[in-house]
Amino acid sequence: MTAELNYLRTWIGRTQVEREFVSPRLAQQLAATLDYEDVPRAGSQLPPLWHWAFFPHIVSQSQVSVDGHPTRGGFLPPVPLPRRMWAGSRVRFERPLVVGSEVTRTSQILDVAAKEGRTGKLVFVRLRHELEDLEGPLISEEQDVVYRESATTAYTAATGPTAPAAFTWKREIVPDPVLLFRYSADTFNGHRIHYDRNYAQEQEGYPALVVHGPLTATLLIDLVRRSVPGESIASFSFKAVNPLFDCAPFFIYAARAPGSTEVKLWAANSNGVLCVDAEATLTAPAYIFQK
Repeated sequence: MTAELNYLRTWIGRTQVEREFVSPRLAQQLAATLDYEDVPRAGSQLPPLWHWAFFPHIVSQSQVSVDGHPTRGGFLPPVPLPRRMWAGSRVRFERPLVVGSEVTRTSQILDVAAKEGRTGKLVFVRLRHELEDLEGPLISEEQDVVYRESATTAYTAATGPTAPAAFTWKREIVPDPVLLFRYSADTFNGHRIHYDRNYAQEQEGYPALVVHGPLTATLLIDLVRRSVPGESIASFSFKAVNPLFDCAPFFIYAARAPGSTEVKLWAANSNGVLCVDAEATLTAPAYIFQK
């Protein structure tokens, strides 16, 4: 794969600039999907990670591949491996997005690397996204996207690693097809593993619909916001470890030592297996919906 990888690495350094209006309607859809009672309006500050619903990769129907993603190429390198997933992110929050404002996102490809995993060949693409408005920087993020080979066997349930036992806050999440479909719609994510059960099971070998990694990350950060409403999030990182499915409840946790600004976060399936590993750093004051 050396020659092929060298070609893919020619994408390193490429940049893309996009502009987006922070739509009240989309913010209200996200609030409904995530069960917020407060309704965001023009001038409201968006909670952290809601920026993931903006700047979607919009292509015409004729440019959508069989898995629901846009066809390969364009800004992202044309990695030939068929399965694509969001592997993780590291995010710094300078200021919150404001509903009704215009935001610019500058994206750059930082690295393209090949690895060998237990499921076969992997290619990781690392990107940086810088969001700003007329007043200056808003959010800085590094994102990891992983490409994998086709599934050759049925999914084998993960047996590890085991999630931590000690926690400060906990919440049970009961995913269902409607939640996954609504989040897919909010983020304009056409990946069929999140809403097409037959495709997820028959083509990608999963036992059920797959819960979005970014959705789980958003629920984790929301657990912190609801638990410490007087503080806000300065930074956040997450890594997808094992998939979560809509066939069983899962649990999200946060652990914070007294007086610490560091919060350890994780999601575990009903068998106690670690599925998402995350961390957050807190600061004050809190993000709020209303001015």
